[in-house]
Amino acid sequence: MEKNERFKQAEIAVWVGIIGNIVLAVGKYIAGIISGSRALIADGVHSASDVAGSIAVWVGLRAAKQPPDEDHPYGHGKAESIAAIIVAVLLAIVGFEIGKTSFDAFFDPIGPPSMLAIYVIVISILVKEAMFQYKFRLGKKLKSDALIVNAYDDRSDVYASIATLVGIGASIIGGYLDIEWLVYADPVAGMIVAVLILKMAWTLGTESIHNTLDHVLHEEDTLDMRKSVESITEVKKINELHAREHGHYVIVDIKIAVDPHMTVEDGHLVGKKVKETLMEQEGVQDVFVHVNPYNPEN
Repeated sequence: MEKNERFKQAEIAVWVGIIGNIVLAVGKYIAGIISGSRALIADGVHSASDVAGSIAVWVGLRAAKQPPDEDHPYGHGKAESIAAIIVAVLLAIVGFEIGKTSFDAFFDPIGPPSMLAIYVIVISILVKEAMFQYKFRLGKKLKSDALIVNAYDDRSDVYASIATLVGIGASIIGGYLDIEWLVYADPVAGMIVAVLILKMAWTLGTESIHNTLDHVLHEEDTLDMRKSVESITEVKKINELHAREHGHYVIVDIKIAVDPHMTVEDGHLVGKKVKETLMEQEGVQDVFVHVNPYNPEN
């Protein structure tokens, strides 16, 4: 897939998320106020944070789209991982805020929400799951960390909304049966939502940071690269091979050993052949080859 086509598809997915989350955030927040549901208001705030997260992902995708330059010879692929970290931080902030708001509700007299909250939260669950499936599959196809993280953000919303649905339902039942303590299931659901958000923020944040710190592919993930280089007859041995992840693409650093009696020009041609072979591998954007003289005794 061409680079421009990749970013075009990713940007469409991000804008679907931005528009969808704006509609859900406004709808849930207004419905939460009308119905009197603290859990639904918290869920609406969560969706609003997704808007900011999607915008951060969009900015990251735009930056990652830029070609290599003098200051960034390896490209800008890590911009996607940085955007993913920003999303994780936003999630953590929202999680703390929702948890605090829900906890404060236990110190005030409250009543059960209306059935409007149930209808809105069910619609939200269906929409969010559809958005997750769309973004996740496209993110895997495009190998976009930022898009996959943004998809899991939508999945966290599904879990959060299910917890909200249970809390709202229990609160309504408590009000109908005149069970006063059950009415507080609504803010309890808000606290559960907060915990789920914080857990997701931790998972996504640590994974994105790991990818940003020059993570190299494990040996089992580079077997195809090694086999393709070893198939070149002039290569006596692979001394070293590191495939570094830079967002959605990989940059390979490889050291090969060739006949020490080769001319410099012949050694250069072997290195060129190695680079061309590795560039045919999916996801490889650039290859740096170092040629060593082969010494069977060392």
